Amino acid sequence: MKMHRTPDFSRRDMLKVTGAVAALSALPITTRIVEAADSQKMKIGIIGSGHVGSALGGVWAKAGNEVMFSSRNLDNDKKLAGEVGANARAGTPQEAASFGQVILLAVPYSAFPELVKSLGDSLKGKVVINASNPFPQRDGGIADQAREQGAGVFDAHLLPGAFIVRAFNAVPAALMASAHEDPGKIGMPIAGDKKAIELASRLVRQAGFEPVVVGGLDMGKYLMPGTPLAGEHTPEELRSIAATLKP
Repeated sequence: MKMHRTPDFSRRDMLKVTGAVAALSALPITTRIVEAADSQKMKIGIIGSGHVGSALGGVWAKAGNEVMFSSRNLDNDKKLAGEVGANARAGTPQEAASFGQVILLAVPYSAFPELVKSLGDSLKGKVVINASNPFPQRDGGIADQAREQGAGVFDAHLLPGAFIVRAFNAVPAALMASAHEDPGKIGMPIAGDKKAIELASRLVRQAGFEPVVVGGLDMGKYLMPGTPLAGEHTPEELRSIAATLKP
């Protein structure tokens, strides 16, 4: 009887495998994140667990993602995580930034200088969805700068090295908590880095909205209350409105 011999795994074979693994590890981080999203749920760090952060974090956790809530009040975050359930936890903003493959920022714009300083380089190379809006009457001079330069462009200056998408900026938080119950009917305008748009779009859909890409970060100035894109619109309506806007 002919015996089947186990093939020798030579040093040359080992070097080939090692080289392949090294090549995979060298892929840009956003490529690896998007590929990972094809086969598993995301880890999402929520920085700012007020109305917006808690609404979106709750929906994403219930969709099967792992979510970490964070803010200046860790006790409240722990309580919120307990209410959301098994896929949610609480931590500091620094811990949430390290934990998340994707980061949601939902803090007052005036908090950004101190927050960015405390996070150091932890957001570099990550997809960051910025739901924060600059309101001069609340946030002071930094909001004036953001509005003068355009919120998306200013976001990029604040968060160098991150792949930024502006989204969830111009609809009520209550709608963010309920849109998944009747998905796809409401459009969500988004603008940002091309490398991050695909992944951000997936999370927008998980929240129950249909993403409508209106352009790059230079179009981020339209993603805030008081602009034509704000409010509740169908995807078709948003596309028509966006077609009339200039960078």
